Amino acid sequence: MQQTKDWWRGAVIYQIYPRSFMDSNGDGIGDLPGITARLEHVASLGVDAIWISPFFRSPMKDFGYDVSDYRDVDPIFGTLADFDQLLARAHQLGLRILIDQVLSHTSDQHAWFQQSRLSRDNPRSDWYVWADARPDGTPPNNWLSVFGGSAWQWDARRRQYYLHSFLASQPDLNFHCPAVQEALLGEVRFWCEKGVDGFRFDACNHQVHDALLRDNPPVDASDGPVSTVQADNPYAMQRHLHDKSQPENLLFLERVRAVLDEFGASSIGEVGDEQAPPLMALYTEAGRRLHMAYSFSLLTRDGSAAHVRREVGTLEREIARTGGWGCWALSNHDVPRIATRWSADGTLDARRSRLLLAMLLGLRGSVCLYQGEELGLPEAQVPYELLQDPYGLAFWPEFKGRDGCRTPMPWQADAAQAGFTTGRPWLPVSAAHQALAVDLQEADPDSMLQASRALLAWRRSRPELVGGAMQLVDLPEPLLALERSVPPDQDGGRCWLVFNLGDEARQVALPAPWAGEIAAGLQVAPIWPAGWPEAQQGCCDGSTLTLPPLGAWLVTVRM
Repeated sequence: MQQTKDWWRGAVIYQIYPRSFMDSNGDGIGDLPGITARLEHVASLGVDAIWISPFFRSPMKDFGYDVSDYRDVDPIFGTLADFDQLLARAHQLGLRILIDQVLSHTSDQHAWFQQSRLSRDNPRSDWYVWADARPDGTPPNNWLSVFGGSAWQWDARRRQYYLHSFLASQPDLNFHCPAVQEALLGEVRFWCEKGVDGFRFDACNHQVHDALLRDNPPVDASDGPVSTVQADNPYAMQRHLHDKSQPENLLFLERVRAVLDEFGASSIGEVGDEQAPPLMALYTEAGRRLHMAYSFSLLTRDGSAAHVRREVGTLEREIARTGGWGCWALSNHDVPRIATRWSADGTLDARRSRLLLAMLLGLRGSVCLYQGEELGLPEAQVPYELLQDPYGLAFWPEFKGRDGCRTPMPWQADAAQAGFTTGRPWLPVSAAHQALAVDLQEADPDSMLQASRALLAWRRSRPELVGGAMQLVDLPEPLLALERSVPPDQDGGRCWLVFNLGDEARQVALPAPWAGEIAAGLQVAPIWPAGWPEAQQGCCDGSTLTLPPLGAWLVTVRM
């Protein structure tokens, strides 16, 4: 397919969780041939690329994020030949492929770790983070695992502890060892040579640890809340100054970027940190490191306009300093689905799903759209006896895990298992999802699926939205106002976008700068996406803005 160097700027990337997308062989687990079979659905949305969560060989203790062989496909997902066919078909359809690379850690079944744990003097003895116990036998420091408990696991053979930021079966690699960095760059190069268009780097700020193994300090009131982890997880009780986000990691990312640039591949980094916006700006410093950073800021339970304005504004200020680039998402495989999460009472409302997607596509930056989001799927309810997620099993019932957003895609309303599989699915198919199946929504001109296509086409048609500048405009809660613009010499213009995130109609004075421009003769014209319901259309008399519940006012302006 045609290579465009900066295609990723303003791109919409569709995330596929392969276990749950489409099963081609009836074993109940989605696979690569299943993805290939459904690529036309993805292409029909009008997205630019696909991000595929890990499909590498793995014992699946964390469902693929524990890699035992970076260069092979796990048999439950297919073969390398299946991946080649998927890549070729995607390119035929004009879709780029980004793969999820986990470089911070491996599975404990990886050959590297199996050798490293044999002794303290073998060739890979320092490829992982090993440390002696304290005199009383306790771990070397107070670092905690994201998944609960100490980040250190005792190994009887080496008689040392090893570091694991996540599960004990996911030992952290030692990036202070030059051979480790060389090996990982080789894994990136392998997939570049196979023709992938880019990478999503998982937990990429976990790649380097403090070599002195200093304790993390506790969180205090001045630090504010940690929004990227569960509040009931002890992990949130520390300031993670030493176990991640180390400055040496920037040097490694520059080496990664050099490999990517050889092949014209792009990258998006998952940067989870208490100081995420400044870190995201550093990690995406123009031309030096990652191309984009994935923001967790809108994956919270706070769906207020004030929260969106604050988080978006903070990232915009930070990346303005470095020439960096952000990527926004409302849902992914780790958090409850947005249709439920930002609903005050948990009920499904198609108006909210439509409005939030319009808001997401109106932001400056690239966008990740999670499978099923185009259907407006709510969070699924998975009973404890069918739970699969180790995170949920550890913290049940206060935290029910991530399975509710990972249940199978519903393709056919009247088919067994919603057309996802002919066997028993690895997670149950939600009855609420089956009622929102793709085939039903294909036949309904007013469905969320059709609205998603129209909204994506709307974004593509407006250069202001794809790559233009953005200014946040103050309006009272629950209204979010944006101005997007492209200089006239770039065949652009200006758009005003106002979203009512509340369930009640609102009437407010138009922001003074906008009202002044209209009084001076500025003309406004609506730019509704195709099929946007009249009941969600706001209006303005030149000085007063009226918005229906979950409505929007979307206009272009010109003299």
